Amino acid sequence: MGYAGKLELQDKARRLREAGFSIQTIENKLRVSRSSASIWVRDVPLTKKQIERLYLNKKTGGLKGSFIASENKKRATKESIRKFTEKGIKDVGKLLKRDRFIAGIALYFAEGTKSGRSNVSFSNSDPQSVVFMMSWLREFCNVQESKFRCSIYLHDNLNENKAKRFWAKITHIPLAQFRKTYIVENRKNRLRRTKHEYGVCRITVSNTILHRRIMGWIAGLFQNIDIPR
Repeated sequence: MGYAGKLELQDKARRLREAGFSIQTIENKLRVSRSSASIWVRDVPLTKKQIERLYLNKKTGGLKGSFIASENKKRATKESIRKFTEKGIKDVGKLLKRDRFIAGIALYFAEGTKSGRSNVSFSNSDPQSVVFMMSWLREFCNVQESKFRCSIYLHDNLNENKAKRFWAKITHIPLAQFRKTYIVENRKNRLRRTKHEYGVCRITVSNTILHRRIMGWIAGLFQNIDIPR
């Protein structure tokens, strides 16, 4: 079976799962292995009604009990994450201008281009980090809107036009300032789970002086920080 055929099967499997079918039913309908069916649909959410129909009405008490335990564990995990998120937001508090300045330097150090002579570039798949860095470049680096360029790193099973529209909306960079998308072929021996639907966004500003200035800020960050020993 070709690569396109596998993608089609994966799409059918996900649609069947969304309709509430069991892994075994999907396996039988598509004539694929149970492991493949399970991997393809493992991130497809089920409604409470679908879950009850698939599992809670099973005659086997052990299966019912293990599934209920699994669901309870998932709920406990979600609740723990929610509590720590709320606490984290409270612990950090509102960021003042200097806080945003330092946070941007640290984020650029982690995800920005540090080599090269002329390009300031930042890449990430997380929209929140891209929005923050666009704001940082505008506020602290005074980058003119016409100087921004955007490019996307995208797997070939994803929609390029959809990704471009998404990042254009997120960054407020006109599509006319987008560079050619870097299309990456999926490995054909396995289907890649679509984790980043819109790919990785790369923001670039061609400015030698600005790159040197940011490198200076990074040096200052590490030079002036008092690290306990």
